Amino acid sequence: MRGLTVIGLGFVEPRFLAEVSVETECVTGKSLLERDRQRVWHPYAPMPAANDPIVVTSARGVRLTLSDGSEVIDGMSSWWAAIHGYRHPVLDEAVRGQLGDMAHVMFGGVTHHPAVELAETLVDIAPGGLEHVFLADSGSVSVEVAIKMALQFARGVGRPARRRLLTVRGGYHGDTLGCMSVCDPVNGMHSMFTGMLPEQLFAPVPSPGFAEQFDGSHIAEFAGLLAAHTDEIAAVIIEPVVQGAGGMRFYSPDYLRAVRRLCDEHEVPLIADEIATGFGRSGELFGCDHAGVSPDIMCVGKALTGGYLTMAAVLCTPEISQGVNAAESGALMHGPTYMGNPLAAAVSLASIKLLLSRDWRSEVRRIESELAAGLAPAASLRGVRDVRVLGAIGVVEMERPIRVARTQAALIERGVWLRPFGRLLYTMPPYVSSLSDIRTIASAMVDATRQH
Repeated sequence: MRGLTVIGLGFVEPRFLAEVSVETECVTGKSLLERDRQRVWHPYAPMPAANDPIVVTSARGVRLTLSDGSEVIDGMSSWWAAIHGYRHPVLDEAVRGQLGDMAHVMFGGVTHHPAVELAETLVDIAPGGLEHVFLADSGSVSVEVAIKMALQFARGVGRPARRRLLTVRGGYHGDTLGCMSVCDPVNGMHSMFTGMLPEQLFAPVPSPGFAEQFDGSHIAEFAGLLAAHTDEIAAVIIEPVVQGAGGMRFYSPDYLRAVRRLCDEHEVPLIADEIATGFGRSGELFGCDHAGVSPDIMCVGKALTGGYLTMAAVLCTPEISQGVNAAESGALMHGPTYMGNPLAAAVSLASIKLLLSRDWRSEVRRIESELAAGLAPAASLRGVRDVRVLGAIGVVEMERPIRVARTQAALIERGVWLRPFGRLLYTMPPYVSSLSDIRTIASAMVDATRQH
């Protein structure tokens, strides 16, 4: 009860009201940033944070309104999720409409219209063969579920020794324990946990680049690892075509095709982590579509709800679900409290329909073209290692780590919000961004790079 505002609580013991009143008076006069610094632990930050966060008071369209009344273009789509921007009337109405029926109901032994229609819609638009849908809480949880599916499938088909995963270096799949075990083991943000994580198998970073010529040498080490360890590999997990938070790399669709072929050859399931790439970000609806392949298990999240609520999904083939059912448990051993949340399911369905109702491919192509032109001057600047663009993703990679606070301040001064990490200054803007917005983002990135 301490420090909380009491609104409409009905009968409350006087001693609690007195405590609330005293505590409220104590915080009166403190700025929001002071209160934040005292209580709030931010992502990938110490406690308290080394740098103050910006205070956002509202958001509409592609802009965030800050506490001083100024506005900045959100070039991050709220960590790649808000593809339609903020306060979209269709998505707002989807939430309000569902709220009038029910905000939540447990999914154990219960079903409801938003969840069923969402599952049907995901199957309709996903790569072929994915027919069953498990609705999870978040991207990281969906990867955990996918890993469980693969492990239980291995047991169900009589291969219990298959308990490891094969992946590639440079990947990122989430922050929970199973996810961390398949993130880059050396350069990833989770290397400090190596000793307590399952030991997985890692092939080199996928190559060549997206538009470069592929040959067998690029997949040779991956193929060797898969052949040598087939009897212990439960699944291969990979981010299709785009490696996200592990380095913002774009690799050849031919590499992904070769991975699919090798998985088939060795009868090893392929897990596609489409959490960052799903719903059009790379220029195709899913990253796998660039290669024309279908995984056995696929994870989606982030843009699934249009950035409104947290939800993810795991899709799988009938073969996978049958194998899971054949294991000794007879069921997939996972069940989140908020699984199939009606509000999140309703807005996810509305977001997908909204995306497909527009010419989203043209929107993404326009962003790609403007980012390519706008970021091109950065390629010749001192300290820049590479500039690359794919779909609605633009990346400036530096030779040295970026001074984040200084760079963000320079960007905000130019009316743009981005969140650099490591050596990467990148943008993933909402698809509804105007050409003027994209030019502003690109120009701000180039200017910030000059000052680096």
